[in-house]
Amino acid sequence: MKTMVITGGNGFIASLVKEAMQSSMEIIPLTRKELDLGDTAAVRSWFNTHDYDYVFHTGAMAQTADCENHPELTHRINVDGTKEIAKACKEKNARLIFISTEQCFNGKTEEGPFTEDTPLCSVTAYGNHKVECEDFITSVLEDYIILRFSWMLGMSRPGIKASPNIIRNVMNAMFYQTPTKFTVNEIRGMTYAQKLADVFDKIIELPSGIYHVSDTNTHNTYESAKIVAQKLGFTQEQIDACILPNHERYADRFRDYRLDTQKLKAHGIDFGTFEENVDACLKDFGWLK
Repeated sequence: MKTMVITGGNGFIASLVKEAMQSSMEIIPLTRKELDLGDTAAVRSWFNTHDYDYVFHTGAMAQTADCENHPELTHRINVDGTKEIAKACKEKNARLIFISTEQCFNGKTEEGPFTEDTPLCSVTAYGNHKVECEDFITSVLEDYIILRFSWMLGMSRPGIKASPNIIRNVMNAMFYQTPTKFTVNEIRGMTYAQKLADVFDKIIELPSGIYHVSDTNTHNTYESAKIVAQKLGFTQEQIDACILPNHERYADRFRDYRLDTQKLKAHGIDFGTFEENVDACLKDFGWLK
């Protein structure tokens, strides 16, 4: 049986993948308690002294504010730690599966969707961390998978805590009757994370390269939030009272983060539309019949 190390082992995506893959391979989840990714010497030592066939590197400090406010710390975790893991994978002849992000395109002024070959342009520290990691991985390794994620959605359940996402944000607004603003000047993919976990056995066997993981979405974030609320059964009056448009955010420049997914589709992996992803999530958790 092959072995996969998963960094960020308690995270949302890591937990889903661990659950999906644990019957077909040995999983070694690494949490912050086991390994501090900001300690490059410790990262180097751990990965050089253990055996594995795959590393699914999900561990990172991904909050935009953290990356802007703590540039040295987050660069050490997000970039320097990644470089040590990549070098170890090369020595071990192991395959690295690295999570990147749509935020690699957040500086683009043209409309998406963007292909895997579109030149990257980020205006945030986090996005630039991922760009630097991608550049290093593609220059050092021959055997790798880089997965550029859209915003991943889902819900928490025992043992798995979902990251903040559109469904959770809408539920908080509607169920607690808390008027909440959602961005108008932004359009992005929003993909049900369980769908990724369900096809992860196929993803790890893809030809080496960069792939976009995203649904297809034609709605801005404000419109997407209203769609979620409608699917939860709220009336238009209730929705209008709690789902509010935020015209101020990104008023200087519309952000289009959409990712073209034809490359994955050519390998038989299709994440569908935004509406289909929301329906799948709500059905799995009993909110839709």
